Amino acid sequence: MKHLLLYLVVAMWATACQGQPASQPKASVASASMTETANKALPQTPVQLPPGMAVATFGNGCFWCTEAVFAELKGVVSATSGYSGGFVKNPAYREVCAGRTGHAEVLQIVYDPKQVSFDKLLEVFWQTHDPTTLNRQGADVGTQYRSAVFYHTDEQRQVAEAYKQRLDAAKAFSAPIVTEITAFSNFYPAEDYHQEYFKLNGDAPYCQFVVRPKLEKFRKVFAADLK
Repeated sequence: MKHLLLYLVVAMWATACQGQPASQPKASVASASMTETANKALPQTPVQLPPGMAVATFGNGCFWCTEAVFAELKGVVSATSGYSGGFVKNPAYREVCAGRTGHAEVLQIVYDPKQVSFDKLLEVFWQTHDPTTLNRQGADVGTQYRSAVFYHTDEQRQVAEAYKQRLDAAKAFSAPIVTEITAFSNFYPAEDYHQEYFKLNGDAPYCQFVVRPKLEKFRKVFAADLK
């Protein structure tokens, strides 16, 4: 039975990296190409913040998982799945999964600093993925799954670097943290079917065996910080 579950998870991951919604039958190549071409036409999304709001951009594995986590955190106004840190404009999911764009799967978070601090966001970030595995989160392998903090201000950089140093000094993890801390340069929203993925596809195998356990653990550890 364990082997069967593992097979289902790996198979679902492989299907996802072909750029198809996991909860739907595999679309034709022509259909997928049309979707990706439409996505490429989207301009780079500028960070336009409501008054008093701030933005954070994190890469910590599959954005289906990270969006589900951060969307429930008190003070988070929006959590958008997308791509950052690469050299290709308007990348499509299939290109990112193939490792041809240099982008990481990320979550761009708009939050209210009066309700949740950047420190708290970092705490959730580091506790809800493995920051010691280079370019990998579980069965998800590739530079697109790298652990990364894309800072928007020098203050964010200082806070993230100091936090990382404290964790390493305290040996919070069994191996050194490999999280990349680098200046934010771009963000491209992922295709529509990636947004609110767990909410809309909670019964899909990947959601059941990968996202749900992560989300349940997060809810227990951060119960006091939920909306």
